[in-house]
Amino acid sequence: MTLLRRSLGGLLAAVVLGLGLVAPAGLTGCAQAASAPVGGYTLVKAYPHDTTAFTEGLFYRDGFLYESTGLKGRSLIRKVNLETGFSEAERIVDSRYFGEGIVDWGKRLYELTWTDEVGFIYDIDTFEKIGEFSYSGEGWALTRDDKRLYMSDGTSFIRFLDPDTLKETGRIEVTDHGVPVRNLNELEYVKGELLANVWQTTRIARINPTTGQVTGWIELAGLAKAAGASGNGDDVLNGIAYDAKGDRLFVTGKLWPKIFEIKLTPSQ
Repeated sequence: MTLLRRSLGGLLAAVVLGLGLVAPAGLTGCAQAASAPVGGYTLVKAYPHDTTAFTEGLFYRDGFLYESTGLKGRSLIRKVNLETGFSEAERIVDSRYFGEGIVDWGKRLYELTWTDEVGFIYDIDTFEKIGEFSYSGEGWALTRDDKRLYMSDGTSFIRFLDPDTLKETGRIEVTDHGVPVRNLNELEYVKGELLANVWQTTRIARINPTTGQVTGWIELAGLAKAAGASGNGDDVLNGIAYDAKGDRLFVTGKLWPKIFEIKLTPSQ
């Protein structure tokens, strides 16, 4: 995101991490990342990515990536050819809204907006808008398992949503050894755990979806460097997608030129 209050939060997080200090609870969750084990990755392949895409949501379905982008006047949803990076189909979001995360459920695609407390429902094949839903607070990201949706809102909480009514059915607070992890952003459900970008950091949290406990961290600073991310702007890590059939994990960032397929490596 681009607003000053978020930028200041990210700057403080970077300073704290760089100095190797522990931040006060509530300042930033990633400052406590060393509490849970930290793992890395091996790079499998890089794919092209639109450098104008302010990536908010990402998921893989039937051989294609589905991506949502943010910023008012620039928000859209699209179906992307992974190998070429070109859009097969897209829909521009009304310029009044700052588009956020997306998820699929059956023949529908759901999209959040940042501060308007409204989400949109589309036909996943045509991108025709077929409905709306409401929620309180901010909307950041969505993912799902085979029973429910998960929603982040920039806090340390992840909400559970009924996939048919889109009403909240519960929530968990994400903590690392008891310390809340805030600024939870893009989400992906992978092999029984939630993966979550922590905004303005180079790490992904691995979260137990039942307890909210962070079981580990994935450090992706090397990918940010490979993507040419400045480290002090909007071009931050954000975007996780998983191809369950092919067991492929993809990550990218806002305005990045590449989408990276990676394999996770054990913590040291």
